[in-house]
Amino acid sequence: MKKALFLLLCALLMAGLIIPSAAEAGEVRVALCIANRLGDQGFFDSAYDGLERLKADYGVIGSVVECKSDASMFQVALVEAAETHDIVVAVGWEFWDALCDIVPQMPDTLFIFIDNGLDGVGDNLMSITYAENQGSFLAGFIAMTQSKTGKVGVVGGEDSETINNFIVGYRQGALYANPAGVVLDPIYTNDYESPDKGKEAAMALYGMGADVVFQVAGETGLGVFEAAKETGNFAIGVDSDQKYINPECILCSMIKDVGASIYGAVGSYITDGVFSGGEIWDADMTTGYVDIAYGDSGMVQQVPDEVKVQVEELKQLIIAGEIQVESTR
Repeated sequence: MKKALFLLLCALLMAGLIIPSAAEAGEVRVALCIANRLGDQGFFDSAYDGLERLKADYGVIGSVVECKSDASMFQVALVEAAETHDIVVAVGWEFWDALCDIVPQMPDTLFIFIDNGLDGVGDNLMSITYAENQGSFLAGFIAMTQSKTGKVGVVGGEDSETINNFIVGYRQGALYANPAGVVLDPIYTNDYESPDKGKEAAMALYGMGADVVFQVAGETGLGVFEAAKETGNFAIGVDSDQKYINPECILCSMIKDVGASIYGAVGSYITDGVFSGGEIWDADMTTGYVDIAYGDSGMVQQVPDEVKVQVEELKQLIIAGEIQVESTR
């Protein structure tokens, strides 16, 4: 009887019906290291949501470290997290140098680098980058179709490759909708944690005639929504579906689903032991992690249904490669 059961289990394993799980050997401990802080209602909060889902669905033991933009914390946070956790998720480009130093020295810990790609550092590190330019193309298209002035703008957190990857896609999509339209030069706040600076930048763009402004500035971008409300103009959110923050003035949001990608990467390791170490994975529109969202159906919808249909058609053209979206990478 025991031999028969053993043969049956072997057959099931070979058929892929029973998959050994990393969780079977014990609880998986995951640390989320945040370069800035939670509360941006977008990028970092999305990462936290991914961790919460892992805790709920897989029983992961999770913890969060907020570095609050303190450069002296980056390496310390990663080392301390790696000493007590199986997987460390570094959220933010700021961890680049620290990961280069630490990953080779701690081969027994798995690392996931969010939003930047590190190659050749170690087989215990996987990087996840995003085709934010593709989603931003759709955001730019929507912005220009809803603009009455034919002018749209964007507030960026900094003049960097990643932020500019949003902007080039946004500009291309806007001009695709209206080649005679104007995309004002971006205003960079050089800050991701100051809504007042975001509001000031947006006010300047609205003052130059833009009536739709895309925010790509983290927590600073929350000030863009305040400016839109005060001036009676529109804004576009980023990373998470931010329409709930102010449905009256937020047309839509460009989704860069950091949380879902973290959930997928860690979940694959837990369920089947797969970890894409040594790889840079670009989450493009085909993955579903880059998209456009319009809030809940009960919220006011400024974007007409016919434009939403056009957006879906453009999305499929991007996925098929028939529209090549410009990139800074």
